[in-house]
Amino acid sequence: MSFICWPLIKICEWMGRNTPETLVKIRFYAKFRRLPRLDNPVDLNEKILWMKLHADVSKWSELADKYKVRSYLEKMGLSQYMVKLYGKWDDVESIDFSKLPENLIFKVNNGDGKGTNEIVKNLSKANKARLVKLFKKWLSRKNVGDLSAEPQYKMMPPCIIAEELLPIPEGGHSLVDYKIWCINGEPLFIWTCSDRDEDGGGADVMTYDLDWNAHPEFAVFTNEYRHGKLLPQPENLEEMLVLAKKLSQGFPILRVDLYNIEGKIFFGELTFTSQGGMMDFYTQDFLDLLGKRANISDIKKVR
Repeated sequence: MSFICWPLIKICEWMGRNTPETLVKIRFYAKFRRLPRLDNPVDLNEKILWMKLHADVSKWSELADKYKVRSYLEKMGLSQYMVKLYGKWDDVESIDFSKLPENLIFKVNNGDGKGTNEIVKNLSKANKARLVKLFKKWLSRKNVGDLSAEPQYKMMPPCIIAEELLPIPEGGHSLVDYKIWCINGEPLFIWTCSDRDEDGGGADVMTYDLDWNAHPEFAVFTNEYRHGKLLPQPENLEEMLVLAKKLSQGFPILRVDLYNIEGKIFFGELTFTSQGGMMDFYTQDFLDLLGKRANISDIKKVR
């Protein structure tokens, strides 16, 4: 199947680099059976698409970078929310595995989390040759972001980072992701992902408002994004919302991804182009609701 799809993938990557708007229209139509309203974007997807095609995304490149974003948090006085960093390497040969803890997670800074994270337990017994081969593959990727025409990834010099492996809460199968949608610098909804599949793909999901009322009517549940059980409201939800508000200032659309483990909040990442601006796991009502709130009229068109 990979061999059969390879020519199509390469064509789409070329289009993502050279004719991104055409690629966006084709992929959007294939998924939603209509063309995106790029001349007058209305819903959340369309406004994300317009920005990634036409806005200055240099700030996105800094803040979506899993390593550089740490400096941003430090400048804002929010370093207490960062996961412990064990190391950062621009080349695989520089990694000294003997100086790293037994349990940790490796990441590439420009990855999307699907196939670009590697959880390691008992590092001393791990296959180092396999890890080196995997990391070299991560660093050698040339077309990051092209398939979804996400230009912010092209300006990220790749590197490998190693971070503390956060503990999974008792009774759970994975960490709970709290993904806070912020519009015009204001948190509006929290999307949770829990009980993730081992490959990082599928998960149980639910959407909550700021009072922690569940809104399953905003979701399109699939085999990948399943109807999740109701989760208890985090005791320090207000602190999470304050953090999300601080991080989202100056951005009309931003998703702030956090973890909350036994009352301690950890920063995850900042997401500017969720699913490349083609989210089909939300209803049109939800996409319209957030899209109409997002003001992108002041953003200068540079491309």
